[in-house]
Amino acid sequence: MMVLARFALLAALALSLALACGPGRGYGRRKHPKKLTPLAYKQFIPNVAEKTLGASGRYEGKITRNSERFKELIPNYNPDIIFKDEENTGADRLMTQRCKDKLNSLAISVMNQWPGVKLRVTEGWDEDGHHFEESLHYEGRAVDITTSDRDKSKYGTLSRLAVEAGFDWVYYESKAHIHCSVKAENSVAAKSGGCFPGESLVRLRDGRMKTVMELEHGDEVLAADDTGALIYSEFLMFTDQEPETRRVFYVIETRAPAQRILLTAAHLLFVLGNGTDGGNGGKSILGMSAKFASEVRPGQKVLVVDEDKGQLTPLEVVRIYTEERHGSYAPITSHGTIVVDQVLASCYAVVQNHRLAHWAFAPVRLAHRISSLLFPKTSQTSNSTGIHWYSRVLHQIGTWILDKNSLHPLGMPLHNS
Repeated sequence: MMVLARFALLAALALSLALACGPGRGYGRRKHPKKLTPLAYKQFIPNVAEKTLGASGRYEGKITRNSERFKELIPNYNPDIIFKDEENTGADRLMTQRCKDKLNSLAISVMNQWPGVKLRVTEGWDEDGHHFEESLHYEGRAVDITTSDRDKSKYGTLSRLAVEAGFDWVYYESKAHIHCSVKAENSVAAKSGGCFPGESLVRLRDGRMKTVMELEHGDEVLAADDTGALIYSEFLMFTDQEPETRRVFYVIETRAPAQRILLTAAHLLFVLGNGTDGGNGGKSILGMSAKFASEVRPGQKVLVVDEDKGQLTPLEVVRIYTEERHGSYAPITSHGTIVVDQVLASCYAVVQNHRLAHWAFAPVRLAHRISSLLFPKTSQTSNSTGIHWYSRVLHQIGTWILDKNSLHPLGMPLHNS
């Protein structure tokens, strides 16, 4: 999709303008600062052990300069952060991408909270064995922080700011510093943004069933319009495709006639019942709200294809559990919806607003139409793996201007993966 590059700047500007009047950073009337509750000394959030799934996850092994995993570490040269670097090797600047993103976000919060004060990192990646066994410092997933003025009266609030910045575990560890850590880049928890397993089935216009991983340019798949009418919508691209990865998927099963759909935690699903009316996603299809898969509960209803009537019908969810599968794919269609394994889902994730996400991908649809006119015989879908660059751009903008509560806590990019 070569034409898509020409619309990147336009898309970024359009999204920022469209969301500016919403929650979070943006233009227009300023929100009153959120009241922060400082952490108490020795308190940690979340209230579970650091190396558990509910926090930063298990230790995956020490990274050295000679190890293959050293390429996972990225230097942080943010001028708004002071790195102590007492070893004078630059080690404290090395960290995973997730850790870097959260640290940079925290740096902004610190300057906003205390003008003239900067974030200070006293310990980052440890290559010299200064920490306890299996410390996440050895993987570049942990940092110890203070403020540049070393005012200990600020550390409780600094801890809270770190929580708000999205660190997966924050510990007011000592009177001298705060300890923060993040999930591993390749962990199941950190990479469960919003995809389907590769073997999930979609229906083509000619009636054939096809796996999600086999989708290609020109395919028209069963989807739905805003009224809930079944239609066939053109497959445009994958915003994420990772055939070799293993991820945990939520399995959502309905009552008889039983259907089930597998999708990752941050993927949006159209749901009705048990307090789902309205919500952050607003009304989307047939009065249903778009909800994260991880927030769907038994007793709520999802939209399932009724073969006899040729239409969508709400069926009650009776069981929810998780399964690990090989491969994950995030297809996007021109209508922003897709029927997967007979259940209707949104093509979007991470931001709990289907309409907003669909609007944000308007430049993709426009670029696709132009490319189809200019190069009708050229395949426009990408065979590259990983998250599409356009999704990463949207995610970055979203973290700047959207309220944190609008984003899934896993914090993955705004995309339909």
